[in-house]
Amino acid sequence: MEFKQLRSFVEVMHQGGFTQAAKTLHISQSAVSKQVAQLELSLGTPLLERLGSQLRLTAAGSVVLQRAEGMLRLRNELLSELDDLSQLARGELRLGLPLLGSDALFAGLFAEYRRRYPNIAIHLLEGGSRHVEQAVLSGELELGGSLLPNDPQFDFQPFCDEPLDALLPVDHPLAGKGDIGLEELADTPFLLYQRSFVLNDRLLQACQQLGFTPKEGGRSGQADFLAALVAAGQGVVLLPSVVARALERPGVVRLTLRAPDTLRWDIAFIWRSGAYLSKAAQAWLALLRERTVSP
Repeated sequence: MEFKQLRSFVEVMHQGGFTQAAKTLHISQSAVSKQVAQLELSLGTPLLERLGSQLRLTAAGSVVLQRAEGMLRLRNELLSELDDLSQLARGELRLGLPLLGSDALFAGLFAEYRRRYPNIAIHLLEGGSRHVEQAVLSGELELGGSLLPNDPQFDFQPFCDEPLDALLPVDHPLAGKGDIGLEELADTPFLLYQRSFVLNDRLLQACQQLGFTPKEGGRSGQADFLAALVAAGQGVVLLPSVVARALERPGVVRLTLRAPDTLRWDIAFIWRSGAYLSKAAQAWLALLRERTVSP
């Protein structure tokens, strides 16, 4: 049994098949299949049942998957600790960033981090808060940018706390106002984010507290596309102020949103509670403390 076999097996289950696992691991599908077969042979039991195009874990496979995830996580932590011996002369930073607002908030930080630590390899994943949280818990990421968590599985360091603005079509009846209450948008379709975005849940909860359920006008994880849909008259989108300011364009009006305090974009960097943090991760957190965005 080898780590590469465990990694292939874990990725097959995480990605939902051999083809996607091969893309993630940057090897051929046949190599992934061979490594999983070798793992089954070394353990003396089948781990997967193939039902047409579907894969299902056997009872043994469920046990091996849980243990393999833990073993791979411990291996990554061991390598991180050993890398620390060279005082950031080598190593890696496995980092997750939110899709929303990364260009505005993190491009400069990335450049400064690379200037200070040119020998640290940065492995980046972008996604909604749920995606980032899952990747941190699985050990795929060491740190992740997410909305402030309320979960004892995570420790975190706050970074920014932004209010939301509303982007409206220029011909919307409320477009001439200086600011707008969330309840005033009850009859306007809302352009929402992908389902992995926790901000959707906060928006729905805030609307329900005000007595209405928002009408869905579309979904995307790309702020530029959402702003283009607003310009095309498809609805309203709520975005962090730092993002919304950069998306003002012909056909779009930006209004200050009056909303409950719970409806904010409070980004923190999270890690598994009690987990060892590599020197590379600690250096990223230290840089964030230098640049923390105040409300």
